Amino acid sequence: MAEAELAQNADAPSGGGFLWRKLPFIAVLALAVFGVAYQNTSSRPLVGYWEFLALATGVLCVVTAWDNAEGKRAHYRLIGTQALHWAAILVTMNMVLWSDLRQMLPAPATSLVLLTLFALGTFLAGVNLLSLQICFLGLAMALAVPAIAWFKQSALFLTLAAVFLVGLALTFWPRRKAREREA
Repeated sequence: MAEAELAQNADAPSGGGFLWRKLPFIAVLALAVFGVAYQNTSSRPLVGYWEFLALATGVLCVVTAWDNAEGKRAHYRLIGTQALHWAAILVTMNMVLWSDLRQMLPAPATSLVLLTLFALGTFLAGVNLLSLQICFLGLAMALAVPAIAWFKQSALFLTLAAVFLVGLALTFWPRRKAREREA
């Protein structure tokens, strides 16, 4: 009975252990969004940054699927297919960065195109590896593209709305305290 409970508790995600296992995926997502934000503010392409992030994600894919591959041959195949996959993504990203296409796109659009390519590569790697975590990471990055574009276009509106809400709260805050004092 005690062994069955231990096995069941080992499979259940604990708060700290669950977050610790998801930290690499969260870090890749945060670094991708940071890369877009930095490239938008600096208005220059971050070639090395995107290359590093693609390589790090390739390593994450291999580490994630390593336990599912049985034997040396399967491990070599996993490394080889992921290396080819991420090399293709890197070549495509560099085509966007080094060609005349970059001159036709403004810096914010270039960063969003790179994030879209990176999201597509991540999602396809997850499909290839049958990894729901990597698929979700790619999907989250893909959903970040329109969210970033929307946020950039509506940043002034969101700032005004926040100022309005703070002003509204400050307006009614003293009245509530005055009513509490009277009571």
